[in-house]
Amino acid sequence: MFRFTAKLFGATVLALGLVWFASPGDAVQTSGNSSSILWADTTYASDTVHINVDQETSEGDASNRDTRDNFLSDVKSLTQTAFNIRNQYMEDLDMDAIIKAGIRGMLSDLDRFSVLMEQQSYDALMESTHGKYEGLGLQIDSRDDYIRIISPIEGTPAYRKGLHAGDVIWEIDGKSTYKMSSSDAAKLMRGEAGTSINLAIKRQGIPDLLDFTVERAVIQLKSVNYYGVIPGTTIGYVRLSRFAEETSHELREAINDLNDQGITGLVFDLRSNGGGLLDQAKETGELFLKEGSEIVYTRGKYASSERHYKSEREPIFPPGKPLAVLVDEGTASASEIVAGAIQDWDRGLIIGATTYGKGLVQQIFPISADRTMALKLTTAKYYVPSGRCIQKPERQSKHPDDVALEDSTGEADSLNVADREVYYTNGGRVVYGGGGIVPDIMIDRETWKPIEINLERKSMFFDFAIKYIAQHPDVKPDLEITPEIVAEFRKFIKEKDFDYKSALQVALEDLQKTVTEQDKEAEFGGSIENMEKLVEQDKTKDFDQSLDYIKRAIKREVALAVAGEKGTYENVILPTDKTIRKAVEVLSSPQEYARMMHEGQQAKNEM
Repeated sequence: MFRFTAKLFGATVLALGLVWFASPGDAVQTSGNSSSILWADTTYASDTVHINVDQETSEGDASNRDTRDNFLSDVKSLTQTAFNIRNQYMEDLDMDAIIKAGIRGMLSDLDRFSVLMEQQSYDALMESTHGKYEGLGLQIDSRDDYIRIISPIEGTPAYRKGLHAGDVIWEIDGKSTYKMSSSDAAKLMRGEAGTSINLAIKRQGIPDLLDFTVERAVIQLKSVNYYGVIPGTTIGYVRLSRFAEETSHELREAINDLNDQGITGLVFDLRSNGGGLLDQAKETGELFLKEGSEIVYTRGKYASSERHYKSEREPIFPPGKPLAVLVDEGTASASEIVAGAIQDWDRGLIIGATTYGKGLVQQIFPISADRTMALKLTTAKYYVPSGRCIQKPERQSKHPDDVALEDSTGEADSLNVADREVYYTNGGRVVYGGGGIVPDIMIDRETWKPIEINLERKSMFFDFAIKYIAQHPDVKPDLEITPEIVAEFRKFIKEKDFDYKSALQVALEDLQKTVTEQDKEAEFGGSIENMEKLVEQDKTKDFDQSLDYIKRAIKREVALAVAGEKGTYENVILPTDKTIRKAVEVLSSPQEYARMMHEGQQAKNEM
């Protein structure tokens, strides 16, 4: 009884503290020292957040005294209800579960990022910060009642299997993810390296669920996956996948090395970067922006919640050198802060697709004496220097009815550019509000065809590359994929009994079902048999129409196997990725780059 009373007392103290002492500000984690950790991250498998164990004190307001008295009365009602349930209910209850359910109930009408965080989620958060864990390598978000993949981490089992941003995890080892939290999904997917798990995936444009068997591994969480000079140019390239403790250190080393190699421009790739530590986002911005430039600010319920973060050192990649930042739908939070600051200060061009739109500040309040439970509460929003809020309204609600319908890409974005509020950069260029960062140059997202999806998920490219390398031990990562190799691959997948459902086959199966239900087999039997032959011919055409993709994928797996990620970037990604190629094209033309950087000034003058 004493234990239960202590819990209720703690909950009451928490509630009172939120009224009298809450002043949303910097997200701070206290430990044995005075250092602080601030987070700018999407709710992924690690359930990362802004951490604040301490809270600033705000002065009381006498005008709110009646409201506080009412609140105390409400808290008393809550406490009395819990006591009555504990003492008078007809059966014994798990009061730990009851208390947690009550807390979750209080949070249910708040934004989707305000949740009860238990020990495992907190441990996973720390794990992601320090750099490794055992699992699949997925960044996930609980959205529209199911678990959605925001992005696979490069070089991990999930990435190698062909899982990608936008996929919905429908089942995990046969267990539906309906109404499942991201932390519960992460718990199911994590496990001892070497063990396997089955995921049922629903992919946009594919009617049937796709089954993926993925083997867990130790996931090393690097920040800078690759950097180097793009072949045939003097333009550098840096791929940043996350914002963790060593991010700015890794980036500084990479950019200094590229500067020593005499690069004349830089492509900074933030695609599928889900965010991380806010201080690292600030330090990343400092690498490119002039000292004193604002990078981001926060604003919440109270005036004291407004915090401004400015560059405090000179950049190592100075404004005189052209810069392109690559973004996509998986670019979130801390990545959006960096991209937005660079865009608002006219420091570089943003190229790709509109970003995710996560710009909420969360703070963590411990609510149990042993720190096994904590409240993750949204206290403010992020704004980039032009005044644009990063948060997309449809990313905020917990309720499916409040979420915007998806467009044809499978990504929710309720605003067309024409409908967005107009803002201006420091130099006068037009940029757009409404959540997320809208690129200066839009690049359509690449979509996979059914044959490509199934070749990836069934590991055909990987298996063929292993076999090919075994037969050709001297193969180089720059292997040219000749017609002979393609013919060998075609024979290989035939021997493996590779099959998949084409779009025409799915339509035919629907027709067959209707014919059977209507008892029309006699009338349509011959026609359906002829259509089945057409389906096989159609699949042959599918292979030929996907030939460019197939050749790239074979080369990718060979390069990865013989030269690692470095070989993949230098021989496949950098030469063929259309967004990188567009960035190189613009950075290689001083006139075009200058034109793009000055567009919008006339629009401002005309207002």
